[in-house]
Amino acid sequence: MRRMRILQFGRVGQVGRELLEQASAFGVAPIAFDKDEIDLADADAVERLVLATPDIEAVVNAAAYTAVDKCESEEELALAVNGAAPAAMARACAARGIPIVHISTDYVFDGTKPAPYVEDDTVNPRSAYGRTKLAGEVGVREACDRHIILRTSWVFARDGHNFVRTVLRLAREKGALRIVDDQRGCPTPAQDIAHALLATLTRRPKDEAARWGTFHFCGDEPCSWADLAAATLKAAGPQGPKASLARIATSEYPTPAERPKNSVMDCGKIARVYGLPPAPWRARLETHVPALLATLGT
Repeated sequence: MRRMRILQFGRVGQVGRELLEQASAFGVAPIAFDKDEIDLADADAVERLVLATPDIEAVVNAAAYTAVDKCESEEELALAVNGAAPAAMARACAARGIPIVHISTDYVFDGTKPAPYVEDDTVNPRSAYGRTKLAGEVGVREACDRHIILRTSWVFARDGHNFVRTVLRLAREKGALRIVDDQRGCPTPAQDIAHALLATLTRRPKDEAARWGTFHFCGDEPCSWADLAAATLKAAGPQGPKASLARIATSEYPTPAERPKNSVMDCGKIARVYGLPPAPWRARLETHVPALLATLGT
């Protein structure tokens, strides 16, 4: 069977690993690079790589500077990786006549809307991370008409650094958790993000006219960070770490970067165009937590 050959940026991150694991089932053959193989802060090098890689039919960007708080003190570097690099990829894609699929974030919104965000809502990032990711969105849109920007949120996986893993580690080490309860969003398994990315590349859309553009894809049930922590401890079961959980306000846990109070996104567009429902995060949590516990030695 002929496979679609793609160039993938981000090989060892949460989504990148899932992309490589699922690619074969979608008839996709990735050529994957990570930060140790290509300097994502060098936009010219990124553009040259896209232009020089033979026979590729699409580019998928699953790489980013994701240290949200650290971005506040390293915004220039974050802007190079999150803003200039995706724009360079998109320019090269346009020159080659191929599409680009790029992951973005709920942090492009300010979190003040009382209802779920839709794709056309006004963006107003409150953090350096959000600003640099928005710059990447703008660069991709302006450079390449055939683009898919997939905004997602609160990513977790069976491995890697994420909130779920942190909850399990702190529960084991401290036995008491204080978790913010006034920020709401939709946890999203990396497994389902990868599935959605590959589906948009390979699946015939239900609405061909709406094939390209910006889409929201996240978990199927909004919750707070404290709710996610509680669900994580429950999924750990009787053999998992035990911890008390105190629900606190954002003001009680100051961080360098401001987080949106409301990160909930409406996923109706991607369901309508590609037939992709929101991610079943509670079901994924039940399978991911045992794997994470194993890596913690619990």
